[in-house]
This record gives sequence, structure tokens and C-alpha cells, in this order.
Amino acid sequence: MAEAKPPDNLPRHVAVIMDGNGRWAEARGQGRIAGHQAGIDAVREVVRSARERRIRYLTLFAFSTENWNRPRLEVDELMRLLQRYLRSELDELHEHRIRVRAIGALDRLPRVVRRLLDRAIADTAHHDGMDLVFALSYGGRAEIVDAARRLARDAERGEVDPEQIDEKVFAAYLQAPDLPDPDLLIRTGGESRLSNFLLWQLAYSELHITPVMWPDFGPGDFAEALDAFSARERRYGLTGAQVRDRSQGGAA
Repeated sequence: MAEAKPPDNLPRHVAVIMDGNGRWAEARGQGRIAGHQAGIDAVREVVRSARERRIRYLTLFAFSTENWNRPRLEVDELMRLLQRYLRSELDELHEHRIRVRAIGALDRLPRVVRRLLDRAIADTAHHDGMDLVFALSYGGRAEIVDAARRLARDAERGEVDPEQIDEKVFAAYLQAPDLPDPDLLIRTGGESRLSNFLLWQLAYSELHITPVMWPDFGPGDFAEALDAFSARERRYGLTGAQVRDRSQGGAA
């Protein structure tokens, strides 16, 4: 089956830093856990919106390596919410041929969470409608260090010529090398930082930062981010004239 592609002016791969759950709850006089619970509904709506807009890849920053340092009660609840999502959404994921994937230090996840995640990944592996990638126990620096370590081992064994190592060779050692780099990064909650997320892959991504807290981020907000992306000119170091000339079929 041919891969469905979004219109030319929309991103193929959208990555999202889902920030603001705790602040959303605190602003309402509730505990942080209430914010995470509300955030699950936002995940469901954004996945649906991405599918409806024919976004081929959606990567959600669900849990960072630094998040393990949060209070144990909050970490345990986040793991329970992940279990709940994987159980409750599987039928819809199958219906719309959404493939579940995950990146990060997955071996650190609780056994029951890892078992559910592995099952969702295996059961949806043949789907080709959209890839839904969860970044779990994930850190961008750790991913780069791990890639460098494995590349060094292969070079030491003579399987890789150090003089032939370039960006393409290095990228093949990242956790999901078949994924295209995100075209668009959305960060909710108003903070202006990458928070150790996809540091290699976001080199040329367009950034959309919104003050909307994640639990309030809905289809309209997602559409606004896509509209903002479609209005931008992506130059990759070229001049605007060069980009326009290439898009018209001329020589840059």
C-alpha cells in the first residue's frame, strides 16, 4: 500500500513537547497528577487531529530521563496513565492503522508498562497509516552518546572506516534511523527550550511555541501550529531566492 503523504505545505513529521500539565493543575488548585490525567485527553485529540490532517509521523515527548527524579507518587501515576492509554486506545489505533513505536531507555520502564508497550508495538507493527512514536525515559544527549559508543565499537572491530564517518553514517546509529527528522516541533506551556529532546534530529526543524498548557491544547491549537508552519519558508542555509528558484524547477 502506498504511503499517504500530507499536502506539500504541511509537515511530514511533527514532534511535540507536551508541557504544562503540572502548572495547569496548580492554577486550578489541584495536585499535579490531575494535570497529567487531563493531559491524556489532549494526547487522544492530537493523535486524532494528526491523523485527520494526514501527518505521517507524530512523536510525543511523554517522559524524559530527568523525569525519573520527580516525586515517586508522580512517577508512579505517569506510568499508570501510560498503561491506561495503551489499553484504552489500542482498538482505535488498529482501526486507523496507526503504528506504535517508542524511543528511549525503555529497559528502565516498570515491567508491566514495558510488557504493554511491547505488545502494542508488536500488534501494530504492520500498520501503515501513521507512526505514533512515544519518547519514554528519553534523553537526547543519552541517545547521541549511545550512538557514538556503538559506532566506536563497530569502528574498533573494523566494520566502519573512521575516515568514512559522516552525518549520514552517524545518524544510522540513532534509535529510530528510519524516521525522517521532524519538520515541526510544537512546545506547549510557553517555555522556550528543547529540554534534551531530539537534539540531533531537530537541527533544522521549525519551532512553534505556544503558551497554551498541554491539557488545553486541542485540535484548533494543532491546526494553528500547522498553519504557521505552512506559511514559513524553509531555506536550509540557502537564500530565499534560491529556494523559490528550486521550487519552480530552476537551477539554484
